[in-house]
Amino acid sequence: MLTPQAILQQYFGYTSFRGEQAAIIEAILAGNDVLALLPTGGGKSLLFQIPALAMPGTCIVVSPLIALMKDQVQQLVQRGIAAAAIVSGMSHYEVERVLHQAADGSLKLLYVSPERLHTRLFQAYIESIECNVIAVDEAHCVSQWGYDFRPAYLRITELRSLLPQVPMLAVTASATPAVAADIQTQLQLRTPKVFQQSFLRPNLSFSVRVVEDKMHQLVQILTKVQGSAVVYCRNRRRTQEIAYQLNSYHISADYYHAGLSGDIRHEKQQAWMEDTTRVMVCTNAFGMGINKPNVRLVVHMDVPDCLENYYQEAGRAGRDGNKAYAVLLYQASDEQYLQSLPDIRFPSVAFIRQLYQHISDYLQVPVGCGEGEYYRFNWSEFVHLFQVDIAKASHGLQVLQQEGHLSLTEQLFIPSKVEVIASRDDIRSLEVHHADYDAFLKCLLRTYEGILTAPVSIFERQMAKLLRCSETDVMAGLQWLHQHDYIRYRMRTDEPQLFFNTPRAPAAELHISLQEYGERRRVFEARLAQLQQYIATTTQCRSVQLATYFGDTTATPCGVCDSCLAQKAAALTNDTKATLLASMLAALKTPTTPQALQQQLQVHRYVLWELLRYLESEQRITIAHDGTITLR
Repeated sequence: MLTPQAILQQYFGYTSFRGEQAAIIEAILAGNDVLALLPTGGGKSLLFQIPALAMPGTCIVVSPLIALMKDQVQQLVQRGIAAAAIVSGMSHYEVERVLHQAADGSLKLLYVSPERLHTRLFQAYIESIECNVIAVDEAHCVSQWGYDFRPAYLRITELRSLLPQVPMLAVTASATPAVAADIQTQLQLRTPKVFQQSFLRPNLSFSVRVVEDKMHQLVQILTKVQGSAVVYCRNRRRTQEIAYQLNSYHISADYYHAGLSGDIRHEKQQAWMEDTTRVMVCTNAFGMGINKPNVRLVVHMDVPDCLENYYQEAGRAGRDGNKAYAVLLYQASDEQYLQSLPDIRFPSVAFIRQLYQHISDYLQVPVGCGEGEYYRFNWSEFVHLFQVDIAKASHGLQVLQQEGHLSLTEQLFIPSKVEVIASRDDIRSLEVHHADYDAFLKCLLRTYEGILTAPVSIFERQMAKLLRCSETDVMAGLQWLHQHDYIRYRMRTDEPQLFFNTPRAPAAELHISLQEYGERRRVFEARLAQLQQYIATTTQCRSVQLATYFGDTTATPCGVCDSCLAQKAAALTNDTKATLLASMLAALKTPTTPQALQQQLQVHRYVLWELLRYLESEQRITIAHDGTITLR
């Protein structure tokens, strides 16, 4: 087998490892469990991809993000590495084919979602797979004290029990010390080697701008900072509005959110990746798993709800190591929004129980029924029908998932199901009177065992091959048989599905752990307070604030964030200030704008505003509402 260094160069084109990468890989190869806390853009995927290639067998990668899995598999295949992902939308046959490839040793990396781990099909194959590493990506999702807790992640311990000798690697870019400790407990890591790389990004300038007109400020920033950019917004409608406004300023922009179809999202993403579109205005549905090193700017038009989200999203800028900017725009109304968040994110128990009742009524699930069943769930229709607050309902549904009652899968492939209900006489009559459709029925009876007594999953593509016709013809034939009462045919779907983990309970008796729910709220409020402190603190380096939040106590001031630059401006010598003031007063003989003045004097904006504030306090100038500066 090749050495890690040789694999790095041969497959990935790098000549040397960065930071703690080499030490982490060596620890995994030595059979240790590992927790790796690396900053965004720190090369986390190499930590399991290289050991997977350096050892016999297959690495199982657990990831919560379909886009991330697809993107990494595509990149690996392009590099000549055998990899596959099991994602929603795949048929039973396709899933089984991938698992068979893993079992016969054809794959080096197998990507799966945490929900997939408990399925019978996966567990039937797992002990046949020669697994060399279990890699848990976005490992913070396993901690209920984290900002993105996903109950399905707790099932990863099933892999530990099935594969007790296999080392486990947990990686994340956003875990506080408390969450890092909880990850080790929840994943049952055995005396793990813990690696934490500095969260400092020396090339990335963080800043917070308190403004009245965010759109005006965004245009100013995009005019000044050239290159690829991402603009994050809180909701879908706002992404579209801002993209349209930017285009009206002749700034190439498009919008992206989870409400768009997969094909449209892919087209928009590709245009941005290829720099056909300069600015992507998006919700946080965009960015995960997208490897674009030359992003020069990330702007948050709306305040995020925690520093973990902000650091991850802002960290998508400057991954090529060149100068980049992360700007958070803030105004007075954002403070009111942050104050309202705890009640939105943690609705009352009465509201949650009522939401559960509405869901049961919408899906028509009686008390005591529904366990183990998937139901089509149209979120927009549900919200409109029951007139519930969409934000509170969304978080209420999350609580129901965290408490283990329900699971919502955004896109899950449910194969078509057919049950033959015709009598034997009807079947014989079909052969005589409707020979064109008899072939479809006979194919069903020959191919799918038990179809005369219960609904059975069928695959139109498989039938099309057997009958040597198109899949469309098969579906049309099955529809005809359904309409004429020969079969019951429920067509396949990949719409969002709601899964009942337990039998539907009476809403009034629905169990919710009040102690844990209250503790999660207290943790969230503490996290919110840290975010507010980050926004309000202007005397401490932004990078140091972020690094300290994530437990990195070695960070030193970056020198490039707004706080550092403001302190540099305030520390100017009197002689330098006097020289600049003289030049400024000469330039102000003609009324001008701050932008024009800055360009003329060639000074940093923090120096400019420091001097303007001094002149204004001395009543030497006036600054109009439109920004025009005039000598008095």
